[in-house]
Amino acid sequence: MNTQMNFEQARFNMIEQQIRTWEVLDQNVLDLIAEIHREDFVPVEYYQLALADVQIPLAHQQVTMTPKVEARLLQALDIQKTDKILEIGTGCAYLTALLARSSHHVTSVDIYPEFTSEAKIKLTRHGIQNITLETGDAIRGWSNQSPYDVIVVTGSVPVLDSCFQEQLNLQGRLFIITGVAPVMEALLITRVGDNEWLKESLFETDIPALIGAPTISEFKL
Repeated sequence: MNTQMNFEQARFNMIEQQIRTWEVLDQNVLDLIAEIHREDFVPVEYYQLALADVQIPLAHQQVTMTPKVEARLLQALDIQKTDKILEIGTGCAYLTALLARSSHHVTSVDIYPEFTSEAKIKLTRHGIQNITLETGDAIRGWSNQSPYDVIVVTGSVPVLDSCFQEQLNLQGRLFIITGVAPVMEALLITRVGDNEWLKESLFETDIPALIGAPTISEFKL
């Protein structure tokens, strides 16, 4: 009982002190984060850090985003119940759950089979069924179900490649983090025409690159 009470207090603190203060005021987003418990998705050894303002280590030298980044991207994407979403990088599947509860359907792709299989168990436990989990290399998007209304790339890319935004529907939105450590830029890219996109800079952050993402020197070649 005490542990549960401590988590509820920590959840309240996370929302009020981390997320609201980072300009996330959309009540639907705040309610969703209160509803879906992050501690159910992180590795068991980091259970007590689930609601802290840190990137939690995952297998294969991967990490989660911080709670405030997850909340800010949800707010920026303004997800609708009719949206079809592509998530590149399933990871611990917490963001996958948030996306699924906000939308019509999510296709989530991860390069590591164990992330895919663990995600299935966690999402099933939470009764989340509007998801297709795939294992594969989505470094150039995932054309199987394209186009999408929303694409979320959970790892960074040193340089922005048009392959992701080209898989968007008209008025579709892409969240992606570009650049190199220690300072990267989170972008919201909206498709406004066949060959026209609007780009908005959201905030600065730092997160590991997607597996297989080309380096800047490779791009120049």
